[in-house]
Amino acid sequence: MKQKILIARGVAWERIPIKTRLILKDDNLLEAIEEGLREVDATLLSDDILFVSEKAVGASQGRYYLLDDGSLKPRRLAVLLSRFVTKTPAGIGLGMPETMECALRECGTSRILFAAFMGALGKLCGRKGDFYRIAGPKARSIDGPTNGTISPFNRAVSLAPDNPDGVSRTISERFKCKAAVVDVNDLGGNILGIYPSELDRDLLIEILSDNPLGQGTESTPVGVIRKA
Repeated sequence: MKQKILIARGVAWERIPIKTRLILKDDNLLEAIEEGLREVDATLLSDDILFVSEKAVGASQGRYYLLDDGSLKPRRLAVLLSRFVTKTPAGIGLGMPETMECALRECGTSRILFAAFMGALGKLCGRKGDFYRIAGPKARSIDGPTNGTISPFNRAVSLAPDNPDGVSRTISERFKCKAAVVDVNDLGGNILGIYPSELDRDLLIEILSDNPLGQGTESTPVGVIRKA
């Protein structure tokens, strides 16, 4: 945890990390969260926001490919397009054939080609980020293998979870608090799902701006946001 309290919009917010067991395909996400809360004897309040990383949600849905098993075979177009992606310190993004192949499957070939074309034009004009803005949140949420990530995801491609708003609602109803599915790293964040719908996504991004759960081997894919 980088710091427990963060000031956002003049309010102090406590961020409480919750450690869970490793969540994989067909695991019960709600049970894993409940076990983690029980370990730290955490009692949730109705105004608390229980937030879960998109990777944990997607993993429980089987939304990942292990590179070792050869189940993900990139087409030539994926190999070509991946060469033009800028790598960042936060991760490889779509800068490898396997992650680009997933973007083509998730978003559609025509959309990715259009995003690539507009992204190239944007770079010529000195503008960054057009590719991901056009490709959309599913493309932004694709994660490639990263050193320091907990096994087996250090050798896997992870996809955005299905129906993150629905997952947020299920979490909210189970734990009697507000809920969100988030995609946060050291370069920024994106709120994929919330419940109730009145939750302020921009405020959540501010509260989580320093990536308080980390993205390595902390095994804390769940956290609680509470007014301090």
